Amino acid sequence: MDVMEAARRAEAEGRHIIHMEVGQPGTPAPEGARAALAQAMEGDAMGYTVALGLPALRERIAGLYKSWYGLDISPERVVVTSGSSGAFILAFTALFDAGDRVGIGMPGYPSYRQILKALDLVPVEIETKAENRLQPVAQDLEGHDLQGLMVASPANPSGTMLDHAALAELIEAARAQGASFISDEIYHGIEYDSKAVSALEISDEVYVINSFSKYFSMTGWRVGWMVVPQDHVRTVERLAQNLFICPPHASQVAALAAMGCDEELQANLEVYKVNRQLMIDGLPKAGFDRIAPPDGAFYVYADVSHLTEDSRAFAAEILEKAGVAVTPGLDFDPKRGHGTIRFSYARATEDIREGLRRLAEFMAAR
Repeated sequence: MDVMEAARRAEAEGRHIIHMEVGQPGTPAPEGARAALAQAMEGDAMGYTVALGLPALRERIAGLYKSWYGLDISPERVVVTSGSSGAFILAFTALFDAGDRVGIGMPGYPSYRQILKALDLVPVEIETKAENRLQPVAQDLEGHDLQGLMVASPANPSGTMLDHAALAELIEAARAQGASFISDEIYHGIEYDSKAVSALEISDEVYVINSFSKYFSMTGWRVGWMVVPQDHVRTVERLAQNLFICPPHASQVAALAAMGCDEELQANLEVYKVNRQLMIDGLPKAGFDRIAPPDGAFYVYADVSHLTEDSRAFAAEILEKAGVAVTPGLDFDPKRGHGTIRFSYARATEDIREGLRRLAEFMAAR
């Protein structure tokens, strides 16, 4: 967010900034979603919905698990939320008590640990290894005494995924400790060489979190969902009633329509595929050669420890001299992030080309 603000100030001064810091699509909500909402607003007051979300949307989300993974999920287990962030709050509050220890992989999405701290829970930072493609493995849990484990696949910031066997081993390792398992699947649908595996393909005794932000290109609409075990639904419902009343009604209407916009969404994915290849080819040529091809999402996480000992200052230098906004790794990994940078390639392809040109020019002059 600080990088975004610095980029905004630079743009206000008249500079043209290439945004590789933003973890969101450059495209709007699908056309069909916007049209459906415009029509609905003509005759609907858009008042409160029930706390768990519009029944039609819950049913449609359950159908997605059939079409994407071949799973029969009851709509009763689907909880519509105010973005994935609302789902994190509901999951952590439903599953844990103050002082409980919840494992999260490092590097990882920074809001996990901040939300856990705000709820008086203890984030246990599990250092992942390059040889495991920056994903936790079952052996990493040994000796941590966890009450919960949070895993993301595809992951932010690395874009790496867990295959079926690795995910199953983690779920079993968590179960053996008596730890609840939460799977962040927000980047499902944005995969390249292989399909992402859902934790629900392995167990029904997990919490799965997803959102309309990434694949469905609806970040600012703040609508997501969670699938929970059947016997947890009432607990989550009571929490949702008190914490949120309901997710935004207008966003739910748009989300339901967005799920029928496959052609437009797949066109967005094709752009990400082109951008990904540009990054894989162009970053090493620009001097950022310590990268691994991402399996999904729209990020490349680069080791720049041979170039800097201060990724925050390095990112500021890149913004100032190259006009490219990138994200320092410190948010994702407070211990090792001083030597890493995250590049996002979610924007238009021409922006990616121009950004790579600027980065190469910057590194050549450095």
